[in-house]
Amino acid sequence: MLHIEDLWVDVHGKEVLKGINLHINQGETHCLFGKNGSGKTTLLMTIMGFSGYKVKQGRIIFKGEDITYMPTNQRAKLGIGISFQRPPTLRGVKLIDLLTICAGAKEIGQGLAKLYGFDHFLERDVNLGFSGGEIKKSELLQLLAQNPDLVLLDEPESGVDIENLQIIAEMIRKLLQKDRRRNRTKSGLIITHTGFILNYVTADKGHVMLDGKIRCEGNPIEIFQGIQKFGYLECIQCNI
Repeated sequence: MLHIEDLWVDVHGKEVLKGINLHINQGETHCLFGKNGSGKTTLLMTIMGFSGYKVKQGRIIFKGEDITYMPTNQRAKLGIGISFQRPPTLRGVKLIDLLTICAGAKEIGQGLAKLYGFDHFLERDVNLGFSGGEIKKSELLQLLAQNPDLVLLDEPESGVDIENLQIIAEMIRKLLQKDRRRNRTKSGLIITHTGFILNYVTADKGHVMLDGKIRCEGNPIEIFQGIQKFGYLECIQCNI
């Protein structure tokens, strides 16, 4: 599904990603751990192709196609979707209209919103006055409408209470086809600081990013338990 090879990226003239190699197979969910400022969000933004993230070296291959310098809208059409940690407020744009756009003009937004108890937000401007949990639900509804093959989630549990986290996790499991025991076609890359999302959404592999490099890979639960017990420094020492 996704193959990243020796990826080096500058942001505003500063080198942030330093030789990233990452491989996510079809149907796999991966988690990305790391301190603040380690480059995790930069990686997601680069995969999605946002401006300001300059690829100096390396390649991003999605479903066998080189997308390293492809425009963001074309990546979305190919099947990549993203949920931001801090998405913008879109004044003058109704959520129902954005869901229709995400769904390729299909009128499925109302049904999706009703399924997750969010239908009373459809006529409101996107994210205007929304709480943290409501913003996350809005983002995930847009992804459900888009139905991408690769889902990029930047701290989906951030700013969300336990009750809303259960609903958000249900939406993520739907996106990643976790209801299927086999033949999953959707893949995911989830950034998490707290690790709480792992209590609700199973992941196949974990990675630790520090100082723009992936320092450690393995079982996501074991990695997170190690971080809780020994901190991130242990990942560096273990990797040496």
